Amino acid sequence: MAANLTHLGAQGEANMVDVGDKEQTTRTAIAEGFVSMQPETLKTILAGNAKKGDVLGTARIAGIMAAKKTHELIPLCHPLLLTKVSVDIEPDHALPGLKVTALARVTGKTGVEMEALTAASVACLTIYDMAKAVDRAMVISGIRLVEKTGGKSGDYKASA
Repeated sequence: MAANLTHLGAQGEANMVDVGDKEQTTRTAIAEGFVSMQPETLKTILAGNAKKGDVLGTARIAGIMAAKKTHELIPLCHPLLLTKVSVDIEPDHALPGLKVTALARVTGKTGVEMEALTAASVACLTIYDMAKAVDRAMVISGIRLVEKTGGKSGDYKASA
């Protein structure tokens, strides 16, 4: 673990990291999150019978849109020209619920971890919003960085 917080200046003030001298490399990040729900809620979503419409399609698009706006939501993030964002949503009947996996990629001077995490988070929030009429007890959990590649700090893979 790095000893210094890169977003703090000499006196502890918030600071946007200067990436001007860094090399452009291809950087990829994968994040995940889970939405636990009643089995009947999962059946309703998978059948496409939610009152608000296509839960999975809407959540997928919301996650992609959120990744593109991460710099507007997280104060010290750099705006990035993302080259790829994908959001995959799979049913997990053992949970029961849905697993969200988001991938973000860029060729640039800074990483895309925050974009992947934002995409996964907003996709989970959208699932909750779309299905809350039938299940307000849904739980969003496990938002985390699963993997990242590229950049000065090297690759990272979360333990299972």
